[in-house]
Amino acid sequence: MTEHAQDLPDVTTLSFEDALKELESVVRRLEEGRLPLEDAIDSYARGASLKERCEALLSQARLKVEAVLAAADASITTQPMLSTQTDANND
Repeated sequence: MTEHAQDLPDVTTLSFEDALKELESVVRRLEEGRLPLEDAIDSYARGASLKERCEALLSQARLKVEAVLAAADASITTQPMLSTQTDANND
């Protein structure tokens, strides 16, 4: 791993916005094609980790949003995140 890569923050501590911003930067550097092979490989690995972090955070956000349902009378109800939507589909 390059010295620069060792200075980067742990991917698991990044917010969605920070991870996405860094991922976009990694993609730009890789697309330019000017990195030495070892740096390109390290950047690709970092980008893969950043992509996974973004996907995990988006999944968590989706589950939170799905847990809050607007009832027909405009009141707010919540459901456990792992519950099935069977009841909602039968309405």
